[in-house]
Amino acid sequence: MAEVENMEAWQDPETIQTILHNAQTVAIVGLCSNPLRASNFVGFYARRHGYRVIPVNPRESEVFGERSWPSLSEIPEPVDVVDVFRAPDAVPGIVEESIAINAKALWLQFGVIHEEAASQARDAGIAVVMDRCLKIEHARYIGRMHVLGFNTNTLSARREVPA
Repeated sequence: MAEVENMEAWQDPETIQTILHNAQTVAIVGLCSNPLRASNFVGFYARRHGYRVIPVNPRESEVFGERSWPSLSEIPEPVDVVDVFRAPDAVPGIVEESIAINAKALWLQFGVIHEEAASQARDAGIAVVMDRCLKIEHARYIGRMHVLGFNTNTLSARREVPA
């Protein structure tokens, strides 16, 4: 995984909330029909919460009853968010396509880190979130975690050890 000196710059809560509140269409690059894959779980969650999910995966013909497109440039409608479930070395090409289709936001999931490509997207006017999960952030700021008062602003699997 690439070292990023200031990861917080790519995980700004205001940017995250703006994207989540304003997006309607999410193209998920790497969306898989296998329900055990993280991309499928995130896509399912996004659909349940009112987003239009467009699968982008040349290995799939259809996911969630929606046609899967081989690339972003072939999608025949506007895309608000490009959510990426691909290896970091694929990100520069995805950024080029995101710029070409006038995407409003680029969301790089956990472990998908490419600072140079993210900077290129940001310089082109695209809002960028890197190394965060769209589903988790939605649950934190808009979904049930927020409603139930669990928004601690900390993501951790560590449990506190009682004194």
